Amino acid sequence: MPEAVSADAVAVALNTAWTLLAAFLVFFMQAGFALVEAGFTRAKNAANIVLKNLMDFAVASLAYWAVGFALMFGADAAGLVGTTGWFSQEAGFGHLGLSLPFLAFLMFQTVFAGTSATIVSGAMAERTKFASYLVFSAVMSVLIYPVVGHWIWGGGWLAQLGMLDFAGSTVVHSVGAWAALAGLILLGPRLGRFGPDGRPHKIRGHSVTLAALGVFILWFGWFGFNPGSTLAATDANIARIAVTTNLGAAAGALAALLAAWLKQGKPDVEAALNGTLGGLVAITAGTAWVSPASSIVIGGVGGLAVLAGTALLERWHVDDAVGAIPVHGAAGVWGTLAVGLFHEEQGLLFGGGSQLLVAQFIGVVAVAVWTFAASYVTFALIKATMGLRVTPQEEEHGLDLGEHDTVAYPEFVAAATTVPGVAPLPATPVMAPAPASARGAGD
Repeated sequence: MPEAVSADAVAVALNTAWTLLAAFLVFFMQAGFALVEAGFTRAKNAANIVLKNLMDFAVASLAYWAVGFALMFGADAAGLVGTTGWFSQEAGFGHLGLSLPFLAFLMFQTVFAGTSATIVSGAMAERTKFASYLVFSAVMSVLIYPVVGHWIWGGGWLAQLGMLDFAGSTVVHSVGAWAALAGLILLGPRLGRFGPDGRPHKIRGHSVTLAALGVFILWFGWFGFNPGSTLAATDANIARIAVTTNLGAAAGALAALLAAWLKQGKPDVEAALNGTLGGLVAITAGTAWVSPASSIVIGGVGGLAVLAGTALLERWHVDDAVGAIPVHGAAGVWGTLAVGLFHEEQGLLFGGGSQLLVAQFIGVVAVAVWTFAASYVTFALIKATMGLRVTPQEEEHGLDLGEHDTVAYPEFVAAATTVPGVAPLPATPVMAPAPASARGAGD
């Protein structure tokens, strides 16, 4: 007769399978980010964008495995960083008391590290040197992100203070946004983004279809991002987390759409797409601890925060190519603070007092200061050594040609399109629209 399997062994197997499935869903979010960023930027930069999204995950995987994971989850040193488990040696993490295999936990945390790095690429799109971006991506995964992760998820000083962030409104999303803001300040706006009088000029992306598909993929992947953070298939709270995640996204989409509609007189597609992501980011911190009704409020305000953040960046002449900072920063800050208001046991609005809200506020400020300062120094060093921005000629003709000597859509690129110092592409026919006389009245 086969040997009986213990209930504990079954639980470990279920938890392992669930956590790995969730990790794979979060990995698939890389495709969502690639499509959103490519769709919201111009066709001449599409190849550059997708390569960045591919390579920042590759770089993050290696860098986080070697150093970042140890800094994040190694044995605590003064509440600041971990100090054991370099190169992800399991012996350095016995203090974690995991209820699933160590490598399953490592895989799940790796895809989160890759997500944080990816946020930066979209904001700085269309004028950043590829090699310089990869260097920053490595620093992000080795140092900047893991330090914040240790403070909140690794038993560091913010965790000891009582700050809560279930799945990463601050740990993942705000970190990416603050890093992007530092980079944009040093990088400057795209050519033509602001006129001589300072007025903003809209630079439209080449495919709202790709961007929308990317948002759908991200929404889908978020069901691994948030419910998967239980790390346990046996956790009865998974269904609640899935529901609050979904409601937060829906509320963010609707709130942003209606607000933009009222302001502009027409329903704005980009506002709805980024509002959806803002709702998802906002609910991520408190998804396990708030009611479905509260998640609607949190997600709705997250969608509105995206619109407010977008307007604020324009006023400051900060050019975020895809709206990453409003989505991940403004909504991330709001979502983190919202835990202190809507937590069903400790939230201010539920009779829990102000202690949690204060801890959340301190966490938001501390993470902003660390991430912005560390990112600014890193980008400044890159700018002074490697250079951060491509030449005006490369930016004008597109980073696909200037950085990679290729194009994403060769049938739409004239053979004469060249960049100084870059070999021209082979002659390729250009597809021009048919003359008006040859088109039907409905074309």
